[in-house]
Amino acid sequence: MEDRYLFKAKRIDNGEWVQGYLYGIWEKRYILWGMTNDVPNMIEVDPSTICQCTGLKDKNDKLIWENDIVGLYNENKTKRYAVGSVEYGTCNCSCCDGVYGWYFTDNADIRESGRYEVIGNVFDNKELLESEEK
Repeated sequence: MEDRYLFKAKRIDNGEWVQGYLYGIWEKRYILWGMTNDVPNMIEVDPSTICQCTGLKDKNDKLIWENDIVGLYNENKTKRYAVGSVEYGTCNCSCCDGVYGWYFTDNADIRESGRYEVIGNVFDNKELLESEEK
C-alpha cells in the first residue's frame, strides 16, 4: 500500500500522463518524480485530471488509480458483467456501474479473487462507461 501516496495527472504541455508526488503552489499543480543536482524534477499538470493511487493492484498486477475504469468479472473469470469508475476514499475504494456499487479494501480482495481488471480511465476512455449502460 506504499504506492497510495503517488499521484498521476496529464501534463499541461502535451497531455501525456505523468506520475509521482503532487505539489501545489497557488492555483498551479505539479507532479514531482525525482531530483537532478538537488533540483526537483517536476512538471505542471492539469488539476482536473489529478488521480491518487489506491495502492491496490488488479488481477494483472497493474496499479489501480482514482478515476480508473475497472471491469468486474464473474466467478469463472470468463465474462465481464460490470464496469465502474474508481472512487477513492480514506479507507476503501468503490466502483459503481450505475446499478450496483462494489467495494474493495485490500489487495487480497483484488488480486486473489482475480475478478477485477483496469480497462481504462474516465478521461481517455469515457466510452467504456457509456457502452456498459446500453
